[in-house]
Amino acid sequence: MPLPPVLILACGNPSRGDDALGPLLLERLQNWLDRAGLAAGFDLIGDFQFQIEHALDLVGRQLVLFIDAGEQSTAPFVFRQARAAAGRDLANPGTHALSPEAVLAVLAHINHAAPPPAFVLCVRAESFALGEGLSPAASRHAECAFELLQALCRVAKLEAWMSRLT
Repeated sequence: MPLPPVLILACGNPSRGDDALGPLLLERLQNWLDRAGLAAGFDLIGDFQFQIEHALDLVGRQLVLFIDAGEQSTAPFVFRQARAAAGRDLANPGTHALSPEAVLAVLAHINHAAPPPAFVLCVRAESFALGEGLSPAASRHAECAFELLQALCRVAKLEAWMSRLT
């Protein structure tokens, strides 16, 4: 059975306030994709951090989206293209905490081929306090991000995603 063409990876810790944005958006998106009849075209993976092992999940995909919370990002979110990190930016490839760019670089290194087109959705976060829920601001930012996610999933094509970069 072939892999779904689009991979969406989200990271975050549901126990650390706004760091839960990635997992919450991923769960909500899965429910929406199921109801909309679009789930077969997408593979959704959630984890606490982007890890070196996620590079293998990118093999055979047409589009990849990384979702994460960002304390210093522009509100309500930043949607940008990601490119494989240069060799020196991948100084510690054995770590279990990688940027999307580092995950792409790992794939390029082990697969000896260019990674698929990849994008990052970084949702503005305010607080990462242990045991806290989402802040009111992060909840509003998540609503805006979810609207973008729906639009991206309705038209999962490179040109359509490029037209939505912020």
